[in-house]
Parts: sequence; C-alpha cells; structure tokens
Amino acid sequence: MAITEKASAVVFEQPGNVTLRQVGLAPVTAEDCIVDVEWSGISTGTERLLWQGRMPPFPGLSYPLVPGYEAVGRINTTAADSTLQNGQRVFIPGSRGYADVAGLFGGASSRIVVPADRVIAVGDDLGEEATLLALAATAYHAIQRARALPDLVVGHGVLGRLIARLLVALGRDDVVVWETQAARRSGAEGYQVIAPDEDSRRDYPSIVDVSGAEGLLDTLVGHLAPGGEIVLAGFYDQPLSFAFPPAFMREASIAIAAEWQPADLVATLELVTRGELSLAGLITHREKPDAAEAAYATAFESADCLKMILDWRTA
Repeated sequence: MAITEKASAVVFEQPGNVTLRQVGLAPVTAEDCIVDVEWSGISTGTERLLWQGRMPPFPGLSYPLVPGYEAVGRINTTAADSTLQNGQRVFIPGSRGYADVAGLFGGASSRIVVPADRVIAVGDDLGEEATLLALAATAYHAIQRARALPDLVVGHGVLGRLIARLLVALGRDDVVVWETQAARRSGAEGYQVIAPDEDSRRDYPSIVDVSGAEGLLDTLVGHLAPGGEIVLAGFYDQPLSFAFPPAFMREASIAIAAEWQPADLVATLELVTRGELSLAGLITHREKPDAAEAAYATAFESADCLKMILDWRTA
C-alpha cells in the first residue's frame, strides 16, 4: 500500500518506549474523511496495558502502534457521499488508517484518515471535553448492561464519575462510590464517595466495578443483596475468581460490560447536548504532543491526574 500523506503521531515503538514521529497515512477511499485533530485523550485503562506490554492479544495488535481512541478534530476533507461538512467538529473513536504502523487504536495523531460513518458530529461548544465521549458512552453502556440501575460504583476515576453522574441524571439520589485513594474522593456531584471499609451496607441490589482491581469479587459479593448483580466494567488482565459459597447463598449474578456501541455514543451525546450529563471538571492535565513521554508518565502514575489530553492544534 503506497503512502499518500504523512502525519505527526504518538507511536508506541515497544512497551515503555513512546516517540512522536511522522507516520504514513493510508490512501483515502471514497468512504473516508480526513480529520485534522485538535485534542486526543490518554486512556489509563487500555493504553496503560499497551504501554506496559500487558494487553491480552487482539487481532491486529502489534508494535509499533499509534495509541488512542478519544480524538476530536475538524473535517479537512469529507467523504464523497457524507453529510458531514468541511470544517465541522467531530469525535473520532480511533483509526486504522496508517500505512506503516499498526492502527488498532490510532487516535493520537495530528491527522486521521477514517471512514466517515465512524465519526460523529459534535457541537463547537464542547471543545476539548468532547474527547470524553468514548468514556461517557462506556459508562452509559455499563449502566444499560445492568438489570437495574446500579447503586454502588467502585472506582472514582473518570469512568466511575461518569457512571455516577449518569445515575444521578437518571434519577438515582442514593448513589455511593467507593474509592481507595483519598486524593480522588473529592469532586462528587449529587452522590457520596467513601472508602470501601467505611461501608457497612450489605444489601446493594446492583454494583458496577470500574476499578479493574484483582481479588475484589469476594468483597463485592459480601455487599450484595440476595439476588444481586455485579457488573464488571473495568478491564481485567488477570484471571478473576471468587469463593462460591457466599455467592451461592446470595444467588449472585455477574455480568460483563464490554465496549460501547454506536447507539450508546448517540444516546450519551444527546444527554450531554440537553445538559443532563456534564463532562466538566474531568480533564485535569494537558500537554503538547512533543511532551508525549512526560504526558503518558503523568497519566499513568499521578493520582492527581484524572484525565490527560494532548493538544494537537499547534502540532
């Protein structure tokens, strides 16, 4: 495949080795659009596993690769039959449109080639907060996966906060969030954040875990109501296990919430547009792409960093 154009992109050359360099874009087809990226987000879940080399095998996963699936930019060239307009701001959930590096994720790039039907138009007023739409859609998907609206959320990172905000928007006024790190217990909006060992309740009908922590299932089962459900919405790279007798006594159910679907993104964007879901206050750190190595280190290692984004507007 011939390289038709270049872009500046973050590249994971190997686990733990990040560079900013020119990469080749794949040839553009009639179904593709070209987007000039304004901001891209760094995921502390999947991208951390890619960085550490602990991501379980996925089709198309290899190094070097362009990470990222939370990009926002403006249409440079629209597809032939698309209703999108040049200059329109869109959210891009990653791209495979590269000629000389893997693009299983592919959003951390100054310019992206992507099928037009994979992007979604967003309002100019959202600005950098539009990078959070993938996480918000993931939060929405987790809630939809549950049989009943969860009343306990485990983890107060960005995903946990979005789930809690969504639950409040959907009418829950008794949402509890567990967070082990004291530095992350602030910032609640309409819900309560506590340390797990402060919670004596043992009758939660529905619990959603976004922590990805190992060895947590027995604790969660102990806080379930009879017939209750645990929704696993984090990413777990180690085998999960639990003691059967307590789960048996409660007739517990365990469900898994996987990747968000296009309908989740549409529904989430509608909630944001109507002002029912706020994305404000979740982006705490910003860096330019040429400081990518430091940006990823901060995103993965600092408890003060909820969400790091890269600003591509001057790249």
